Amino acid sequence: MNEIEEIKIENLIYEIRGKQVILDSDVALLYGYDTKRVNEIVKRNIDRFPKDFCFQVDFNEYKNILNLKSQNATSSFEKIHGGRRSNPYVFTEHGVMMLAGMLKSSIAIEVSKKIIVAFVAMRKFINENKDVFRRLTKVEYEVIECKVK
Repeated sequence: MNEIEEIKIENLIYEIRGKQVILDSDVALLYGYDTKRVNEIVKRNIDRFPKDFCFQVDFNEYKNILNLKSQNATSSFEKIHGGRRSNPYVFTEHGVMMLAGMLKSSIAIEVSKKIIVAFVAMRKFINENKDVFRRLTKVEYEVIECKVK
């Protein structure tokens, strides 16, 4: 768990489709499971994971996540997980709670608490800084308009 304690869970949370999510491979790593096993649990219990708990990202969304990961340089775990044959699943805060309840290990319970705290901290950060994000978006649009002219 030493390696995991060094990870800032907030750096593993991304916004996709207007939701804060964490990759299946990152959840698996944090819980001490293989990604394949986590996805098997989801598929076998699909009725417990509606789209607002867990969903599969498309190629472009996954590419954007990988770009953000490389910019943050927070996770060297892609080497451990190897290449992917399909697009990953992502879990919302609710999906993480549901999954932890199904894993029933002491590690899963403790890590889930940390993940939930990270989701809440990210939501608070985004809410407190929404005006800054709006201004940045406005500046980006103005820069794009200047380039087009």
